[in-house]
Amino acid sequence: MSNLSRRAFIAGTLGTVTGAAVAAQPAAGKARPATAVETAAAQESVNVHWLGGGAHAETLGVTWGVPWPAGKLPPDQAFTLRTEGGEAIPIQTWPIGYWPDGSLKWSAHAVGGGLPSAETYVLATGAPTATVKNTVSVRSGKAFVEVDTGVIRCRVGTRGGSLIQSITRADGREIVRRGQLICLAQDSIPEGEESSVRRKRFTGDIDSVTVEQSGPVRAVVRVDGKHRGKNGRAWLPFTVRLYFYAGAESVRLVHTFVFDGKPERDFICGLGVRFHVPMRDELYDRHVRLAGEGGGMLADAVKGISGLRRNPGDAVKTAQVAGQPTPPVATWDTRVSSRLHLIPSWGDYSLSQLSADGFHIRKRTKAGHGWIDVGAGGRADGFGYVGGITGGLAFGMRDFWERHPSQLDIRHADSDEAEATIWLWSPEARPMDLRFYHDGMGQDTYAEQLEGLEITYEDYEPGWDTPVGIARTTELAIWALDATPSTEHLAELAKVARTPPLLMAPPAHLHAAGVFGDWSPVDRSTPARTVIEDRLDLLLGFYQKQIDQHRWYGFWNYGDVMHGYDFFRHQWRYDVGGYAWDNSELSPDLWLWYSFLRTGRADVYRMAEAMTRHTGEVDVYHLGRFKDLGTRHGVQHWGDSAKQARISTAAYRRFFYFLTADERTGDLLHNQVYTDRTFLTIDPSRKVRTGPYEPDPHALSLGLGNDWGAMASAWLTEWERGGDPIAKTKLLNSMRSIGALPYGHFTSGALYDLDTGEYHAAAPTVGISHLWAVFGKAEICSELIQLVDMPAFKQAWLQYCRLYNATGAEQQAELGRSLGSLDLRQAHSRLTAYAAAQLDDERLAQRAWAEFKTGAAGYPDTMDWNTWRIEPPHALNPVEELTWVSTNATAQYGLAAIQTLALVGDHLS
Repeated sequence: MSNLSRRAFIAGTLGTVTGAAVAAQPAAGKARPATAVETAAAQESVNVHWLGGGAHAETLGVTWGVPWPAGKLPPDQAFTLRTEGGEAIPIQTWPIGYWPDGSLKWSAHAVGGGLPSAETYVLATGAPTATVKNTVSVRSGKAFVEVDTGVIRCRVGTRGGSLIQSITRADGREIVRRGQLICLAQDSIPEGEESSVRRKRFTGDIDSVTVEQSGPVRAVVRVDGKHRGKNGRAWLPFTVRLYFYAGAESVRLVHTFVFDGKPERDFICGLGVRFHVPMRDELYDRHVRLAGEGGGMLADAVKGISGLRRNPGDAVKTAQVAGQPTPPVATWDTRVSSRLHLIPSWGDYSLSQLSADGFHIRKRTKAGHGWIDVGAGGRADGFGYVGGITGGLAFGMRDFWERHPSQLDIRHADSDEAEATIWLWSPEARPMDLRFYHDGMGQDTYAEQLEGLEITYEDYEPGWDTPVGIARTTELAIWALDATPSTEHLAELAKVARTPPLLMAPPAHLHAAGVFGDWSPVDRSTPARTVIEDRLDLLLGFYQKQIDQHRWYGFWNYGDVMHGYDFFRHQWRYDVGGYAWDNSELSPDLWLWYSFLRTGRADVYRMAEAMTRHTGEVDVYHLGRFKDLGTRHGVQHWGDSAKQARISTAAYRRFFYFLTADERTGDLLHNQVYTDRTFLTIDPSRKVRTGPYEPDPHALSLGLGNDWGAMASAWLTEWERGGDPIAKTKLLNSMRSIGALPYGHFTSGALYDLDTGEYHAAAPTVGISHLWAVFGKAEICSELIQLVDMPAFKQAWLQYCRLYNATGAEQQAELGRSLGSLDLRQAHSRLTAYAAAQLDDERLAQRAWAEFKTGAAGYPDTMDWNTWRIEPPHALNPVEELTWVSTNATAQYGLAAIQTLALVGDHLS
């Protein structure tokens, strides 16, 4: 991302484009921020708590974001962190978002290892008072970047195949060497019962290394490259970010790869990260740990001395099982010590999670010999350890069983150097098969494809079903430990790897800061409000259960939900064209994020986070002809031919970015700034366009609905972040020109200028789609009107909000014609509510609640809000049903309820 200096940013944000200025006064019914940056920082503080509660003594280091009201804090505001008892904690702070007046909107904060254990901490303005005991320092060598946390030193390679060249502890002991990215691939998947397939091995090869942060509490190193084979082929671009925190003995890795192979011949059969671990201790003082389910832990020694025919002594066995140094061999029973060479040494271990419901552990002495079954279970935590009494490596993968097929391997633990591999895709599973699921069925013309759409709701087109350009991001963690920890300690580390602790401001503070538009914390102060709150809780709980009951898991699937339900089969329509995976259709992402903002619930946050990680990577193209566009809902996430900005929109990712300062999500947000360029080569209306169309950069067919809504969310977010100034220019120019169109947001035929961001219409007519406002445009317009004083744009949007659900006569009076029978009327009740709040109009407020309760194309008040349980044999597994459920309706019901309560909740009866 282009980083502007603070002075340049403020100068840029305080400037105006014709007809635009920073909003100066609150509008009726809406809280508005102040405008001027205060000369002295206001004393602000907030109690931040651990998401989900409790106190976390074990962390990887923590980074989180906090919003602040407009005009309150300067952009370079300093902060302190302390326990409620007053103990000062070292903290690193940087701005990640600004209000249009230049004041601080979002601050990011990082704390390192050794954090005092507490349930809440006080974050306040002011110069930091705590001294960083172990600072993070970064230095660059000729072929490496070295990061020192005060506890460990990690050398990151700047060329070649070693992502991590070494990790040593402060006393010089080397714990890790040669951390590498590994890919295994084959060129076919055998269909018969007999076959012979050869695998090829590729290793991550570094192209560039960038130090993105250098301390004193947090350092971030970004490594980019491709996987390269012995034949010289380079493919599968990767980005790995390494996170280091002061005083920590751990490294967090965020691993992203993009698929750029040929789906019909490039079948990934193993994808992972491998570390080499020096083994210095005696075989009986070397240990292997693998986490099972629910805190279970396999605790083995490479050469076990417990359970033998002869007893070496209870003190010896107790020490070995605990991972502690065994007493000198001379003190053992000689019947054991004299026969140590006859006890097998177990050098290899594997834990494979090939489904969401089962893992299997096995071990062997060495290659060429048989595997021995160790145990099995349901859902492994995805954590392991290999090492000895003088040090070892702990390693873990987040969402291990949810993203099956995954695997942990330990090899050669009986040699001088062990290998530990975290497999994101298990080599024991079937190869990754990204081929399209049908042969086209003769749909070679647009007419045939539109016919297919009529029956399966799938918009198929040859060549548009490609996975080339999709991505996946996975979070990993490693610890360079000075000795084998207790199994209790390792179980705590496993929890941290599985669900990294996160600090969060409470809903009241998030709301008071005035961020993310129209929402309010949960309020059950009246019976009518309580009914709606209970239904919102019911829907959240229902979808959480559906994820598990229908096993919406897997490497490419986890984080998404299904679109439509088949009540006859008691099954979601996973195999019916456009009714299968939802791919953000009608904004479930927004529903989850607004649900979290107002509740503060950890389970809702984790669900929203998983969806953001999925939809921003898997459902969006990151290279190739469709770069920066997303794919409409379908049987496969990438299979539908509708490639649209409404799926890749920044509106769905910005919550996660601002709450966590996640750099990968920041990349995705920045990339969306330039999505408008894609419309030079992709015509979304190609199948239904009636006349000739040649893309003109000064007259692009980029619609005022979902297209502009997606672009506006990207431009606003980039402007907030202080990035490319073109974002602000295009945002304000587009708003001004939309406000000047004769029918405002109802204008059909408006064309877009790629250079300026302006719209113009040579022959404007009235046109509308029921989908225009339900992919984030309603939310973004609310924020824009809050931030920018542009009366014409505001009036155009209020007109849209008033008239969408208005009577035909009212529409005729203002637009010259009735809009006919429009769909999604319950979803649009929140637009009526917005107009009511802005105009302080009692009649519109009552109309909004009537529209919401009637529930047209949604969930009316009169329906049965009880779930039904379906048992086998009528379903594959026991499942709960809502007989009327639809993800479209659920997401829009949730958003309409949340926003209408916030806007005109005092009119609810």
